[in-house]
Order: sequence, then structure tokens, then C-alpha cells
Amino acid sequence: MTAQFRFPRFFVTSPAPCPYLPGKFERKVFTDLNGLHAGELNEALSKIGFRRSQGVAYRPSCLDCSACVSVRVVTGEFEANSSQKKLLRRNADLEVSACQPWATEEQFALLRRYLGARHPGGGMSQMDDIDYADMVETTPVDTNVIEYREPSVDGKPGRLIGACLTDRQVDGLSMIYSFFDPDLPSRPGLGTYIILDHIMRSAEAGLPYVYLGYWIAGSPRMEYKTRFQPLERLGPQGWGRFEAEEAKERVFPPELARVMIGA
Repeated sequence: MTAQFRFPRFFVTSPAPCPYLPGKFERKVFTDLNGLHAGELNEALSKIGFRRSQGVAYRPSCLDCSACVSVRVVTGEFEANSSQKKLLRRNADLEVSACQPWATEEQFALLRRYLGARHPGGGMSQMDDIDYADMVETTPVDTNVIEYREPSVDGKPGRLIGACLTDRQVDGLSMIYSFFDPDLPSRPGLGTYIILDHIMRSAEAGLPYVYLGYWIAGSPRMEYKTRFQPLERLGPQGWGRFEAEEAKERVFPPELARVMIGA
């Protein structure tokens, strides 16, 4: 007997203070990812701006704000700029491996250092090891933890300095959450390097996109995503190109944007 696809039930969260834009309140619509067709459902929802968190797919559904925009890198056309090429050369010695989605003490310790330095007091700062295990291991789709280690010595694995929870989809890699050692002056730009590595991995696998989650107009913390061109954004008419100059115009007043882009 052929299993029937059941249309998902969607729910809406209560408004809560937005962690990115002061004075704003966020609200999300979400649905459970379970059953035989969880992977198919996740694929379909990702095309219309949903993201996965454990066994749930969610998307912003705020009452008075539409600043969150889904973005993805077009891997087949991406060309690293001079600073990105330098970053790739500097970290060419790192040993990168795609691991099964099992949480480890080493990963959790790295996450704690990252959150303490980069996002103190953030929504994830109170996570314990059980919460982290749930984040990594509760997945109904094809997921890996991509680990980034310093070179091995005498057959002993090098120190873990970066990791990314990554979903593989039919049309690309979706970066669910990445973190790295925040106290390595010898390796600046690890976050950028992890994205570059995902772009290369996706291109080598013949996958057209790397999904970066949401770019948020007005949030300096999200500006880095526009550095990976060509970039596409999801709008009312579907996916379309999103140039870095256009992003600046959306973040800053028109007169300031003209100064910043040299117009």
C-alpha cells in the first residue's frame, strides 16, 4: 500500500522581542518534520524560505516587519575575491571531515567558547550539553557535522577549531549553524572560511546553491552574507539576484548608501 502524503499543520508562536532589531517583535510560523516524507517536506518548505531546527521547519511571520530575507549563494558562478583567496590559502592545511550527526564533548566545548565570546547573553547562551545533543542529533533529514581541525600530529587528530551543522538538500547545502574558535589570532576569518568551504563543497558535488539562512535589513550582524556573490534572495516573485549594492540601499538611508558605494 502506498503511503499518502499528509498536508502539514502550521502553528504560529506568540510575539517575542526580536534578537536582531531593537524595538521589534518576532513571530514565527512552524510545522513538525516527521513521518516518511519529512525530507520531502523540508525540501519543499526550504524553497519558500523555511529553515530547519531539529524536527521543526520555521519561517518568520512578523506582524509589522519583513526585514528577514532568505538568501543563497549561486555556487556555479561564485568566484572568490582577493581577500577570500588569501583566506583559503591561509587555511589550506586544515583537515575537514563530514561527520555523522552525533554530538561530542569537544564540539560542545567549542560552541560554549564561541557563544561566550560572540553572543554573550544570546538565546543560545544557556544551552547545556543535552540541548546541544538535541540540536545536532534530532534531524529527520540528511545531516552532517562538518568539522575543521588543525593538522594531525603523529597520527593524532588536530584540535577542533570550527564546526557546522549542515543539511544536504537536492539543490544545495543548507548551513544550519556554524561556530568556531574565537581566540585564534593566527586564523582570523574562520567564519568566512567555513562558508567558502561549503561553497566549494557544493560546487564539487554539482549542487547549485548554499543556503545561508536569513539576511536581515538593518542588522549589521548580517551584512557579511552579501560578501558572497552572486547571491539570490527570496522575494514575492520568487528567487532573484541580490547585489551587495542593493543590500546597502535597503540597510542605510539612500543618501548614505550613495556615499558608501561610491555613487
